[in-house]
Amino acid sequence: MDTTPDALELVLDQAAAAAPALAAQPPRARAALLIALADALEAARDRLVPIAEQETGLTRARLDGEVARTAVQLRLFAEAVRAGDGADARIDEADPGFVLGARPDLRRTRIPVGPVLNFSASNFPFAFSVLGGDSASILAAGCPLIVKAHSGHPELSEATAGVAQRVVEDLGLPAGTLQLIHGQQAGVAAVQDARVRAGSFTGSTRGGRILADLAAARPAPIPFYGELGSVNPVFITPAAMAENGPALAADYVASVAGSAGQLCTKPGLLFAAPDDAFLNALAEAGAAAGAAEHRLLAPRIAEAYRAELEAVLAIDGVDPVVCGTTRIDAEGDGWVTPTIVRVSLDTLRAHPDVLAEEHFGPCSVIVDVPAGEPFAPLVGEFITGSLTGTLHLSRSERDGASDAASAADAGADPALAALVSALVEHAGRVIFDGWPTGVAVTPAQQHGGPWPATTNDSSTSVGTAAIGRFLRPVAFQNAPSAYLPAALRDANPLGIPQRRSAAGESISWGRALG
Repeated sequence: MDTTPDALELVLDQAAAAAPALAAQPPRARAALLIALADALEAARDRLVPIAEQETGLTRARLDGEVARTAVQLRLFAEAVRAGDGADARIDEADPGFVLGARPDLRRTRIPVGPVLNFSASNFPFAFSVLGGDSASILAAGCPLIVKAHSGHPELSEATAGVAQRVVEDLGLPAGTLQLIHGQQAGVAAVQDARVRAGSFTGSTRGGRILADLAAARPAPIPFYGELGSVNPVFITPAAMAENGPALAADYVASVAGSAGQLCTKPGLLFAAPDDAFLNALAEAGAAAGAAEHRLLAPRIAEAYRAELEAVLAIDGVDPVVCGTTRIDAEGDGWVTPTIVRVSLDTLRAHPDVLAEEHFGPCSVIVDVPAGEPFAPLVGEFITGSLTGTLHLSRSERDGASDAASAADAGADPALAALVSALVEHAGRVIFDGWPTGVAVTPAQQHGGPWPATTNDSSTSVGTAAIGRFLRPVAFQNAPSAYLPAALRDANPLGIPQRRSAAGESISWGRALG
């Protein structure tokens, strides 16, 4: 089923040929494509979900929800495109009296980069696959999309691509608008091909690093946006534990066990002072969660998870609180229940290479933090980069902080303020009194973070800001209106926001800087 070199050449040629036509489309046409794709995906739900169930082992309820999320994503991106979110149109009118000398007429916007290669994820066969968030942002930007199908759900990828390609054909768009390829060799060859102008990826740290290095080593390097591994630390204050420990324990188990722990936002480390009520509730919730096994996505994931779990349990000082199981059947499929272990801070310090790493499955580590030990330094000690960082506060700790210009003025606890600052430095999303496995698809969402959470932490792979990854800025100086993109014309035919500096307005601004 792998794409042959000849077939890949045709795909790349068609993508390159489609790029000018797609870039010239007005926002309403891009939005129409996204909405039509959402409608077609929902219409094909009853045919596609059973295929996904068979290939991934994910539940019908989970997959139905994922289809709904994917359709919402597509429609949300359509709204953003119509509103001109990606254009970032800026107009500085000519100003002979500008404080730094006569200023020419300057107009800046962002344009599509060209064909983009998107590597699908294993754990989200709809939401991060053929029509997932990366694909939506690529098409919203006006770029031809080449999807590298994930080997864990090839039949679903083909079926979904067929649905999408019929929409493309019905709308009269070029054949190179949306295409699918299969196989590792095809993916590697495509990321190195000069016709591909950017890449996106959701998967392992190792695989993402290899592809990012290939993209950077090209004669003309391209941006490569990889969403990789993440430990997602959680901190619970003693006051929050005393106030709400049993409920926190139940929610923690649910977050670890959801989708068999095969989520990039699963909480991998939980830092808290020892608390008997919390641990008792944790064991009870873990026993309930372990009543039924969940199939892992693929045999290789099952083998890797079993080896990692064995390494964790082999360490002296590791105390299982929730004793999970890992079983591999005759077909090589892995069946698991959640495992949560407890370690001292000293044990974590002795074995960070095993305990403080992401384990792709339902395993998490509780770290006993001695009373009086500050949380903030632990972030820098154990977290290189993470998609999320979570802090649970008591009601009094939350209510004691008011809205003010600075943390010091707001009545924030200095130790907690230091923890928040540390999380901001090491994570892309800082969560208060929640759990990281809920990733809302909204304009303000940030799904990214410093390495190794991503290969490039300048953007997000969830939310409408993701469109900006596949646009590049260009400025026009003293250009006649006829040669300007529609986004930069004074008549503003697209009706999008334009940030404008009129002559004279910038003089006071410039003097204020002086």
